[in-house]
This record gives sequence, C-alpha cells and structure tokens, in this order.
Amino acid sequence: MTVTSGNTFGDVAVLGLGRTGEAVARYLADGGRARSVTVFGGASSRPGEGSRALESAGVRVVCGTDEVTGSYDLAVASPGIPVDSAFFRSAEAASAEVIGEPELAWRESPERWLVVTGTNGKTTTTSLATHLLRAAGLAAEAVGNIGVVCTGAVAGREPGSWFVAELSSFQLATTSRLHPRAAALLNVTPDHLEWHHTLEAYAAAKERAFANMGPCELALVSVDDDVCRGVAERCAARGLRVCRLSVEGEPEGPCAAYLRDGVLTVRLDGVEHALAGTGELRIRGLHNAQNALAAAALALEAGAGDEAVRSGLRSFSPLEHRMEPAGEVGGVRFVNDSKATNTDSVEKALLAFEPGGVVVLLGGHDKMTDLTSLARAVRARCRVAVCYGEAGERIAAALESEPSGLVVARAPHLREAFDVAAAAARPGEVVLLSPACSSFDEFGGMAERGRAFKALVAERAGRGA
Repeated sequence: MTVTSGNTFGDVAVLGLGRTGEAVARYLADGGRARSVTVFGGASSRPGEGSRALESAGVRVVCGTDEVTGSYDLAVASPGIPVDSAFFRSAEAASAEVIGEPELAWRESPERWLVVTGTNGKTTTTSLATHLLRAAGLAAEAVGNIGVVCTGAVAGREPGSWFVAELSSFQLATTSRLHPRAAALLNVTPDHLEWHHTLEAYAAAKERAFANMGPCELALVSVDDDVCRGVAERCAARGLRVCRLSVEGEPEGPCAAYLRDGVLTVRLDGVEHALAGTGELRIRGLHNAQNALAAAALALEAGAGDEAVRSGLRSFSPLEHRMEPAGEVGGVRFVNDSKATNTDSVEKALLAFEPGGVVVLLGGHDKMTDLTSLARAVRARCRVAVCYGEAGERIAAALESEPSGLVVARAPHLREAFDVAAAAARPGEVVLLSPACSSFDEFGGMAERGRAFKALVAERAGRGA
C-alpha cells in the first residue's frame, strides 16, 4: 500500500451511486479517511443491495435526489455528471471543493502516474503501455476509464508500481492538482458534445492532463490533427518536454515518436530507439501504429528497456471489442469493433482493410454527430453497409446522399443486421461491427453489444453456414 498523503478529509459528499461512487465511498469510509461520508445517488437512484452495504459500512446514502444538501469539506463527483448540471452546482454550493475520482486517487498516491487520453485509442494504448512495462519487469496497473476505478486500486497498490491511467474528458474536467510523470494525448475529434457543448470545451478538458506538468515531465502529443498541434505548441511554450507523435511524417525536435520505413521509432532527448516493424504487430491499422508508438514512448520514459519494449510490442494481442477477430465462417472473417462508438474511430478502423472487401454494420444510439466524413469513408472502403437501430435510418440516408456503388441495407436490430451482413458477405471479405454509435438503444454497454456479435458468429459457425 502506497497511500502517501495521510489525509483526513473531514466531511465528504460523493455524487453518484454507481461503481465509481461506491468505490470512493468505501475507500473514504475504510480506515477513517473521512470524518463522515454521504453519498447522493442522483434523481434516478433507488435503495438496493449496494446502498445497504454502504450503510452497513457507516456511509450515509441519500437516494432519489440530485440536490446535495448539508455542508462538506470535499465533494467527489462521479464521471458523467456534467459540471454545469444542477447536481454538480449544488455540490459546489455545499462544499469547499469539488473534484473527480481520479483526482482523489492521485492526491492519495501521487507517484508514478502515466496518463492516456484522446478521443480514440485510449484503451488500446493504456493496455499496451501496461503490457510493455510488465514485459520490462516493472509493476504496473491499468486504471481509470479502462474499467478499474483509480481509488479502488490505491489501497492495494504495490510499492514502486506504475499507474497507467486512461482518463476521459469527463474525468479530466474535474482535476485540479493531477500531475503525472508523463501524459499522452492521442487525438481530438468531436465527441461527447452533449456533455461539453463545444469542441473547444471538450479539447480543453483533454488538455488538463498537462496542466500541472513541468520541464522534467514528458508531454506526448499527436501532431496529426489541428487541435492536438495547438496543444503541443502550448505545452512547448510552457517549457515541457514535448514528444511529438505522428504516423504521417517524422517530427523535428529532441523528442518524437514516428514511423521510419515502417519501423516504430521513438526519440527521447535526442536518443533514438528503433523498435518493432508495423508488420510484426498483432494489432492492425495505422491508428494502432500510433497507439503502439504512444505506448512505447510512455514505457521507455518510465524506464523500460528497448528489447523489452520490442518483445512486448510483438506479443500484445488485440483487445476485446477493439478490432477483435471474432472468427471465420465460410471464408468470411468477422471482426468485433464494438468499441468504435464514434465516427472517427470507424474511419480509422476501415483503413485496416482492403477497399471494397468490407461489409460494415453501423448503428445504435444516435449521438446526432455529423455523418459527412463517415459517409465518405464508408462509400470509399465498403461494398455493403447494414444500418440498424435508433441511428440506422439517419446513417443510411447519409450514405445514400451521394451516388456510389455502395449497397445500403436496413435492419431493426443487431441480430437482423448481422443476418443481412452475413448473407451479403462473399468469401475473402470481412464483416465488421464498427457501429459509430453508443449501444444504449439496445444494450447495456458496448461490451454487451460486442459479445452479442461474437455469439452470433459462433451460432453461425455452429450451423455450418
């Protein structure tokens, strides 16, 4: 256990009764880290097994309201509660300070943090960086948005271990002192605008990963999109060591991560590290080359040796739901990319396949994002697109807005869409679930959707289709 602050937090309010809120409340209640802990579950919360377990641990639980009442030394907000919501504002009025859960974890155990953020690629990069550190014999744990609540991991943290934290814009928006040893910003494209309202606010939340870093720390920033280039320049102007990341060219400067003749190459403080070739990676696509470069740069910065990084890059397998091979039936390959919940992620996924040989499934909960670029990419790379779910008709209309050779089909739900796609696919082609939407019109999350897709593949294989 490496909790270093020894703080007693006084009276604490916790916003949200989900997995994060429960983990924070338990952490604070254990060992008397707070004088009192009150959880406000939100307007839709109801008493249940989780709330009763917290109450038995000495936590006060208030269900059915999104108004924080009382007076608190600190409030800890779960991710997803907008900072301009009435719930959050009531916490600000009732508390001396409001922070997010990763900020609390960092304050309790601030050493050896690596932060990964961006619109796409966070989970792959976080998982791969953790894998590379472990390949080098270093203790490391992936935490944050990847599924492990940071605070929950603090109490059992190994001495000398690294936290590789995948942090979303929601989580970063509620940080104030977070100070990682190195942080990576992979890309910024429009997403979660219903929460942030503007692209500028969304990008500013991402940039908070670097807010407290100084000349000794490494800011790893992609320079392949306009928003990130601006972030890189601002970090450089503050005197940070900026490692410019690109899969489109070789950036100048003492620190850079790039492809040289297909070889992942990282330059840190003028020293070059030639690592694995892109053809040696088990994760496919140019976007995954970028993720691998970012992970390698973070691992090298944390002390991993070149050979361990090379070996780790070659041995890392695709993650579940991210360009995950799901089987082959009748000469048709099936790929589960359920984690592609926005248009930019789908566009990058399509680049991993030969044009004209893809049958893509698109649809789900409609985020109302602009579909112009997605439609252009699908028309250029796919032979068939099957559009389904709440967003299906709007996506289909966007694909049909210009004449092309693309075949556009419609289906009500994923199961029917799968049947249409499988029937349309020819031997040698790929059926790709890469929905460009969240899953909440039909599923509890993208993982449930991805597993449903894989079950459909297994069912088809069992029928000998």
